[in-house]
Amino acid sequence: MTFSLAGRCATTGRLGIVVTSSSPCVASRCAWVRAGAGAVGTQNITDPRLGTLGLDLLAQGFGAVAVRDQLVAAGAFADYRQLTVIDFDGATAHHSGARTLGTHAVAEGRDCVAAGNLLANHGVPAAMVRAFEATAGQHLAERLLAAVEAGAAAGGEEGPVRSVGLMVADRWSWPTVDLRVDWHDEPLVALRALWDVYRPQMDAYIQRALDPREAPSYGVPGDP
Repeated sequence: MTFSLAGRCATTGRLGIVVTSSSPCVASRCAWVRAGAGAVGTQNITDPRLGTLGLDLLAQGFGAVAVRDQLVAAGAFADYRQLTVIDFDGATAHHSGARTLGTHAVAEGRDCVAAGNLLANHGVPAAMVRAFEATAGQHLAERLLAAVEAGAAAGGEEGPVRSVGLMVADRWSWPTVDLRVDWHDEPLVALRALWDVYRPQMDAYIQRALDPREAPSYGVPGDP
């Protein structure tokens, strides 16, 4: 039903996560990232509360393994949860409960962790990790997008995916990338197109927040 990758850029300190699913609204339930802290994936039969709790624990300085252990202990239904965690230092951890759905797998790599359930095959997360590692040096959002595309190319889910979300946090309190496609026949294709539109504008939106006096015009009707 879901496959995802959480990752970190060791050069910039950016943190992010990409997730796709056959279900609608996947990013709002499964993708969690906070600047200076880390990223958490909450999937399978999802409890979004574990995402916010995980980010709070990461922000307090707990490492990925300690956060994973506390999330598993936090609720009564850990057997139903699949979790991934990456901390600010790039350490990773994961959990797949006994009731994780269908064919499921996890793969860890340098500064990344990928997981999925109801997969077409066990190799999907490993393919995502390879793509993420192969794109080192590119913007983290591009690396995450390449990872989810590789997961789909390796087989993806047993059924068609319908939604996808991509989030990246930089140095500031808001995510500098938060792109979502819901209930679409080709959500990964649409996400790639959306990223291509947003990427050239991204720095301008950051500048508008930091110092609007130096920001470029909006380029919309009525803007001088």
